[in-house]
Amino acid sequence: MLMLREAPGLPDPDLRPPTIAEPGDPFAALRVVHLVARAPRGIPVRVRDLVDRLNADYLDWSFSRTVVIGVLVQLQANWLADFRNASGIDLADGPAGAELTLEDSPRMEPWLVSQALRLEAACTERLRAFAVEEGAIP
Repeated sequence: MLMLREAPGLPDPDLRPPTIAEPGDPFAALRVVHLVARAPRGIPVRVRDLVDRLNADYLDWSFSRTVVIGVLVQLQANWLADFRNASGIDLADGPAGAELTLEDSPRMEPWLVSQALRLEAACTERLRAFAVEEGAIP
């Protein structure tokens, strides 16, 4: 074990650079879906407000409308594939820009939780692959 000495006045090196959310990144998508799962149901929510909330909640991340809308479009496609209707997740242009309206039904919450769990599994797999590539796991 390497013995280290104290260095009085040394700053904490645990500074983290910001992460720019990118389309297709499961870590960014998980954060978006986590927020959407807690969003109000049955009323339009401005995408701009979702982006602002994400940027406020995750100060070390930077979310753009493009990334958030990409996740919402994927959710809409997944909903359509699972339930064969488009009424569950509605993306529309409102007077102040794009708006999301989630169906106010008992099936919405468990479905969104399942989407988040799927993304969490994708994140975990990506972390495992990284660990293997870096030699942390034999």
